[in-house]
Amino acid sequence: MSPELLTIGMFGLLLISIIAGVSLSFAMGGTAVIFGLAMFGQNGMYSIVTTMFGNMWSILLSAVPLFVFIGVALAKSRIANDLYHAFFLWSGRTPGGLLLGTSGFAATLSAMTGSCAASTVTTGLVGIPAMDKRGYDRSFVLGTIGASGTLGIMIPPSITLILIGMQTGQSVGRLFMGGLVAGLLLLVVFMLYVAIRARLSPDLAPGAEFRAPLRERLSALRSVILPLIIILSVLISIFAGIATPTEAAAVGAAFVVMSVAIRGELTLKYICEVSHATASMTGMVIWIVFGASAFIAIYGGGGGTTFMTAALGGMDVHPLIMILIMQLITLILGMFLDPVGIILLVLPIFFPIVIELGFDPIWFCILFQLNLCIGYISPPFGYNLFYLKSLSPKTPITAIYRAVAPFLILMLITGALIFLVPETITTFTDIPIR
Repeated sequence: MSPELLTIGMFGLLLISIIAGVSLSFAMGGTAVIFGLAMFGQNGMYSIVTTMFGNMWSILLSAVPLFVFIGVALAKSRIANDLYHAFFLWSGRTPGGLLLGTSGFAATLSAMTGSCAASTVTTGLVGIPAMDKRGYDRSFVLGTIGASGTLGIMIPPSITLILIGMQTGQSVGRLFMGGLVAGLLLLVVFMLYVAIRARLSPDLAPGAEFRAPLRERLSALRSVILPLIIILSVLISIFAGIATPTEAAAVGAAFVVMSVAIRGELTLKYICEVSHATASMTGMVIWIVFGASAFIAIYGGGGGTTFMTAALGGMDVHPLIMILIMQLITLILGMFLDPVGIILLVLPIFFPIVIELGFDPIWFCILFQLNLCIGYISPPFGYNLFYLKSLSPKTPITAIYRAVAPFLILMLITGALIFLVPETITTFTDIPIR
């Protein structure tokens, strides 16, 4: 089978399977099995099995269940609620103050959980009722929460950054540093927009009626201590070269368990719920990894990866235009597919070209990751759009599209800044990190 026909056949069947409602992992794995048998017979199955077993032995992949555990354990404790209360008390009486606090809370939650779902849903559950009571515009609230929730896969610890490190061989520590810089840049852009819009239209986000006493605000800061310890235990251990990402994830998980125990929430029911949710979410991620690995094994074995790399590399365009094409493909895929699947499907094709063109690999990976974040709030199938719909069932999906539109534009502008000024990322990622 020619590489051209193989490309049309495999990606065509994958698209049909997804439209038919087949989960991404089984759509990719099933496509691999069908084409593997058709082209290679039993040897195709051997290729799939050996590739999957190779991934099973990846030490870096073992960090995934640990980071998932951290996110689930925090989401099911009351640490997040107490943390939001602290942000609420310190938000002040300025217009939009509570939304600014909500954005900061979402970013902090992202740094603790590494999950868009956990960040968006938890922020919405604790933030929307509080802002409804104070007359905040629901569209403004949903847009801010949806955009801030995308930071879950940008600000470390991020499972997708770990998978990018696996696929590219780049330092996860440097990827985490780049993700931290890009995530904080996005947070600043979001908060500036919220502050300016709330100042121009105070009726959209009225300030608090009164400022909490200083003693109460200082007392609330105690709820920040445990989350801060969890975040620092992970990030400092990686950035200082003390631990690998997997070891740092284990340290973070241990601190979460101790934090929950200190608060008296470590019950048998809590352990069972966290264990079940962690196993379910980890299984979903791992199956996508296995399905994508099988897909790439057959596609690459049939010459598809070489064909696509040669086709893109042979385009007579400026190197920066080539990077733009790759990012546009990523952006479009992000509207329909899970980020994990996108990473495993296209990075093996894109990354060799990036290296050949001489671009900084960490800069490219962070730009790639940013487009995955944008995909989370891009119509029609951005994941965060449906999380927001579940948080606000009476809001039409078209209204949610309009709510996130300004933030979508802000993220594209931020991506353009990183694209045009790589030093915004490389200045920090060039620091030696394990």
